[in-house]
Amino acid sequence: MSQYHAVPVPPMSIRFDQAAGTLSPEGPTLTRRMSDLEGLFRDHEAWEKAVADGDPVVYSVISSPVPEIDRELPQSITTIQPGTTGGELWMTKGHQHPNHQGEIYLGISGRGGLLMFDGTETRWVEMTPGTIGYMPPGWAHRSVNIGDEPYSFLAVYPGGAGHDYGWVLEHGMGLRALSGADGVELVDYVEG
Repeated sequence: MSQYHAVPVPPMSIRFDQAAGTLSPEGPTLTRRMSDLEGLFRDHEAWEKAVADGDPVVYSVISSPVPEIDRELPQSITTIQPGTTGGELWMTKGHQHPNHQGEIYLGISGRGGLLMFDGTETRWVEMTPGTIGYMPPGWAHRSVNIGDEPYSFLAVYPGGAGHDYGWVLEHGMGLRALSGADGVELVDYVEG
């Protein structure tokens, strides 16, 4: 048997309730409010107004009890609420993995998109229930709700990959997702 720096979790079953968008047993839950998304929306005044007008919850992440450590494979369910701020669709902070590794998302409910950026090239993958989005190593990624109901997805990722949110603040995502006639209009990140 392999040697581990930390003892892995024992074999277990994790119940995925698709209708409720939950995992059981449940691990940590993270809630991101508008105030947690400073510097991400193109219209800073609209962001400030949203924070002042109640600081709404933009998204939440329910994790399984599998820890974010090397050799483990954690899972989480993210639910992004519908909405726009200054015309920009509500989204996750987005991140890059410092230890470049791949990740998959499975659309559970609602309509969303997966915005990926490698520092030069940007890709967009529309996500609906049953769609698997794949992020290759080295691609920053952000999820966006493009519908009028909550958008949920299941994420599965290497526990030792890490999350660098500062990379997105420094480099952007190449494109921005604005509310459009078909749910989303992608525009240049800087000019948007």
